[in-house]
Amino acid sequence: MNHATKTADMQPTAHLRLVSDRASDASGIKLSGVSKTYRTRDGDVPSLRPLDFNINDGEFFVVVGPSGCGKSTLLKLISGLLAPTTGEILVEGEKVTAPHGNVGIVFQNALLLPWRNILKNVMLPIDMKRLPRDKYLPRARELLKLVGLEGFEKKLPWQLSGGMQQRASICRALVHDPRIMLMDEPFGALDALTRERMNVELMRIQRETRKTVLLITHSIPEAVFLADRVLVMTERPGAIAAIYDVPLPRPRSLDAMADPVFIELVQRIRKHFFSQGALD
Repeated sequence: MNHATKTADMQPTAHLRLVSDRASDASGIKLSGVSKTYRTRDGDVPSLRPLDFNINDGEFFVVVGPSGCGKSTLLKLISGLLAPTTGEILVEGEKVTAPHGNVGIVFQNALLLPWRNILKNVMLPIDMKRLPRDKYLPRARELLKLVGLEGFEKKLPWQLSGGMQQRASICRALVHDPRIMLMDEPFGALDALTRERMNVELMRIQRETRKTVLLITHSIPEAVFLADRVLVMTERPGAIAAIYDVPLPRPRSLDAMADPVFIELVQRIRKHFFSQGALD
């Protein structure tokens, strides 16, 4: 499928490039003909139409689309929590057939265990995987320092703000040093100001850890602000409407949202949802 073949009024200007895909990178993520249909008592429910795209190593890749379009299903397929109905998914060159250890997952809610302090919550994947604590405990402390939570290791989750809890959740996803971070609406439950600060923080963490990030959102400005590329999905059953390069330089500050390139790309992506009759 050539994702550059959208409607005529969607043709990009010289500095906004609508792309079909980048060159394949064997060390990243590759989807080939991946679809998902749920089997129910009332019949089949299509969630995703066949998808073909790549996410390159170290790329910040954001998927945006209306509610119910299959964004979270896509994340679960890549993580191995769900099996595709058709097609195959390769992560680091290996076919995904079951949950695998090379990803860390961050959900909309921090989902910290209330009876474990912050350090113990971050160490939870290490305990569950029965990895050597002596090896990963220093890494957990380094990650907490990286996100500004040094000194909060012994605090319980309820003693932290929502943004601080989500930072701890990001540390938990990174503690076993996965190559890939999968993030499902990670800041959707936060207030607008905290969400903006967390977006800046997330870009800094990704830059310093060099992880490949796949982030799911239905916020178009958030998608453009964070991404190297934005994949725009249609309504259910989800398909690829377009993939856009984001030609804004890094590192980015919130001032980037006033850049004419940012504003034009947000408007261009929003047109997809106006044409579908669906908004954020």
